[in-house]
Amino acid sequence: MNNGQKTLNFPSVSGSNLEGKKDRLPNDFEGSLNIVMVAFRREHTDLIEGWLSSLVEMIGKNTELRFYELPVLNVAYSPFRRWIDGGMRAGITNHEARERTITVYTNKGDFRKRLEIPNEETIHIFLVSRDGRILWRDQGRFAKEKFQRLQDAARNKHITTKLRCVG
Repeated sequence: MNNGQKTLNFPSVSGSNLEGKKDRLPNDFEGSLNIVMVAFRREHTDLIEGWLSSLVEMIGKNTELRFYELPVLNVAYSPFRRWIDGGMRAGITNHEARERTITVYTNKGDFRKRLEIPNEETIHIFLVSRDGRILWRDQGRFAKEKFQRLQDAARNKHITTKLRCVG
């Protein structure tokens, strides 16, 4: 949050990736820095796909970065979890994509409130530290300018983290 806003933390939520691994987030984020794309609707898939090639390339160049897709569904859908997750799994054949897609069933209103997300109209992209601090955020359709700001934030935070470790 480099524009003077208060620092937010990623809320503690549980989910399972599309390979069946249970995760407790943000504790189970694997990177020093984690790019988290939050989606609330099925039609948000196209928005996520617009970011994918650039994010995959970015992650490939930095071993300390990880990327996650979080479809967030209301806890009321939990009884249908196997069917919903199975449908998503059938639609995603790539193993890496299944591993990075963690479906979260939670109180969406509370989740949105904790992340200061006003509505569910678009996707939200976060850069999250290993300890859960949100370091950068944006929303919506891919744009080169947004991606550049994400890269800059990741580069700056990565350098800061390295300096702290060394010093």
